[in-house]
Amino acid sequence: MELDSGNAAWMLTSASLVLLMTPGLALFYGGMSRAKSVLNMMMMSFGAMGVIGVVYVLWGWSMSYGTQSVAGIFNNPFESFGLAGALLDGDGNYVLNGFNYPVVIDVAFQVTFAIITTALISGAIAERVKFSAWMIFAGIWVTLAYFPMAHMVWGGGLLSGSENSLAAAIFGVTDGAANVAPLDFAGGTVVHINAGVAGLVLALIIGKRKGFGKVPMRPHNLTLTMLGAGLLWFGWFGFNAGSAFAADGVAGLAWVNTTAATAAAILGWLVVEKIRDGHATSLGAASGIVAGLVAITPAAGALNPVGSIALGIISGVACAFAVGLKYKLGFDDSLDVVGVHLVGGLVGTVLVGFLSTGGSVFFTAEGAFGFGGLDQLWIQILIAVVAVVYSGVITAIIAIAIKATLGWRVSEDVESAGIDLAEHGESAYEGISAGRIATEVK
Repeated sequence: MELDSGNAAWMLTSASLVLLMTPGLALFYGGMSRAKSVLNMMMMSFGAMGVIGVVYVLWGWSMSYGTQSVAGIFNNPFESFGLAGALLDGDGNYVLNGFNYPVVIDVAFQVTFAIITTALISGAIAERVKFSAWMIFAGIWVTLAYFPMAHMVWGGGLLSGSENSLAAAIFGVTDGAANVAPLDFAGGTVVHINAGVAGLVLALIIGKRKGFGKVPMRPHNLTLTMLGAGLLWFGWFGFNAGSAFAADGVAGLAWVNTTAATAAAILGWLVVEKIRDGHATSLGAASGIVAGLVAITPAAGALNPVGSIALGIISGVACAFAVGLKYKLGFDDSLDVVGVHLVGGLVGTVLVGFLSTGGSVFFTAEGAFGFGGLDQLWIQILIAVVAVVYSGVITAIIAIAIKATLGWRVSEDVESAGIDLAEHGESAYEGISAGRIATEVK
C-alpha cells in the first residue's frame, strides 16, 4: 500500500476540528452556567482533555481496537499498551490502515471522540460537584464505559456488523459480516446515548442543586453560549465528515447532511419556543444547533439531504420538549445533557433505521430499502437499548463508589457562595464591582 496524502491530510484536519469541540463545549456550557460557577464548568471540559489525553494513549486505543477481543465487549488493554506495536511495522515504517493513511492518525482522531464524549457529561452535574471527584470519574468512566462501547460498535464487537456481533447472531452472516449491520456513522450510541445516560444517572445519584426549581438559575452569558455553539458546529464537520475516513463523496455527503439537519433543528426548536412561550430565544437557537448535530451523527452517511432535514426537524422539536422533563420528573440535569444528547441520540439512532429503509428515495442515500428493510429498524432499536443499559449500569456503579468514598458534593456554603473560588481559587469576573457580583451570583 502507498500513502494517500490526501486522506492523511483530511483526517489530521478532522482530528483537529474535533479537538476544538471540547473548548467550544466549555464556552457553550460556561455561558449557560451562573457567573459564580463558570470557571468550574469550563474546567470540567479542560480537565477531561487532560485525563483522557493520557489514558487513551496508555490503554484507551488498545481497549477500543485490536485483535484480542474479550467477549465482544472490550479489547485486551495490554495488547497495545502505550501504543506499543500499533504504530510501526518491523522495518520501522508507519503502519497504514485500509484507507492508506497511518494508523497513528486514527489514534489522533479517536482520542478526540473520547475526550468530547466524557466532557459532555459534565453539563448534567454543573455547579455542585468537587473537581477532584469529576477528574477521578472521568478516568474511570472513559475506561469502563466509553472504551468498551467504542469497541462494541466500531471495533468489531457486539454492537457492530462483524460475524461475532448480535446482529450476526440474529440475521445471519455472509462473507464474514452480518446480513443486517447496525448504522452508527459517527457516534449516536458510542457518544451521545452513552454520555446522555451517564448524565441522567449522575444527576439522580448526586442530587439537585441547592434551590433547584425554587430560585432562578439562568444562563449568565448567552454570548458565550452562542459562540460555543458555533464552534461546536464547526468542529462537528470533523466529527461527522471525518468519520468517512477519506476525502471522498461520503465525507461530502456527511458534511451537507450535517448542515441540513442542524439548520432544520434550529427551525424546529424555535417554532416550538414561539408557539409555547411566545419568544424564539438565542438559547433555543444554540440548543437547536446541538440537537441537530447530535441526531444526524449516527445517520450522516445513510440519508440524503432531504432525509437529513426531516431528521433535523424531528430532533429539534423532540429535544425542545424534552428539556422540560427535568422539572416535571424532578431531576436536575443542569445544562440539558439528557434532553439534548440522550433524546437526540435516541432519535438519530432509531430514526436512521426508519428513514433509511422505509422512506423511499426521498430520504435515503442508497434508495428505498437500501439497507436492511424493517430489520434495520429493529437492529437500531436493539443497539440503542443495549447502549442505554450498559452505560446506565456502569455509570451507576462508578457514581455510587465515588459517593461512598471521596464524595461528590461540595458543601452547601460553597455551592451558595460560588464553586469557582472554593475549587479553583479564581473568579471569572474580577473586574466587576462587589455589588454587581453579589447580584450576578444570586
